[in-house]
Amino acid sequence: MSFIPKVLIIAGSDSGGGAGIQADIKTTSFFKGYAMTVVTAITAQNTIGVQSIYPLPKQIVIDQINSINSDLSPDVIKIGMLADEEIIEYISTNISKHKIVLDPVMVATSGDVLVSDEVITSIKNNLVSKSFLITPNIHEAEILNEKKINNLDDQIDAGKKLLKLGCKNVLVKGGHGNSDNISDVLITSNGDEHIFESKKINSTNTHGTGCSLASAIATNIGLGINLKDSIRISIEYVQNGIRKAPNFGSGNGPIRHF
Repeated sequence: MSFIPKVLIIAGSDSGGGAGIQADIKTTSFFKGYAMTVVTAITAQNTIGVQSIYPLPKQIVIDQINSINSDLSPDVIKIGMLADEEIIEYISTNISKHKIVLDPVMVATSGDVLVSDEVITSIKNNLVSKSFLITPNIHEAEILNEKKINNLDDQIDAGKKLLKLGCKNVLVKGGHGNSDNISDVLITSNGDEHIFESKKINSTNTHGTGCSLASAIATNIGLGINLKDSIRISIEYVQNGIRKAPNFGSGNGPIRHF
């Protein structure tokens, strides 16, 4: 039997199914990984927007983490939405021995801000330095760096500044830019820069693209594929998912995961 990577997903639930834990499980399963989950928050949302967010009590989140760690050692961890500073601190001290892909979820595709300033600061101070890869979009990179990104040079500079926070690699995603082409910028700990170029698809079916991309990268890393190839494969997967999207809902619809 071929190797099946165990992927621990720490993220929020999306009732609409297009993003969050739901998108992560679909993506991990597509790449033949075994998805395990720690649910951090429950959201009421659809393709139009986020109607409400309920962060789960700290203890049940901790219990989920401990249940996984005591029996099912992850090969890689993907972290998405976090809504509580104490939980962030607990995660940073209890799972840092594993390879972490951090998608610093702060702003939804719809434009809704999902977390508080305190949570943003805690992610920056406690989790970024423990991560093998962080995958902020342009808006999230602006928040983390407290500096506007206007062009590709700014995007590269943002990646270099984020690297100084202690993470091993940074992928600053360019899908939220204004160009017809998407430039996703990878900055590695050894100073390498690599730009993944793709054509922007004219579609509103982009809900959950960040979650799906990070989970795809994490699963491919878990399969033993090198970082650059994991990113390339994952970008192609998301692009294909947008092209073949099922056109659900009246707002920003989900991609096709399988």
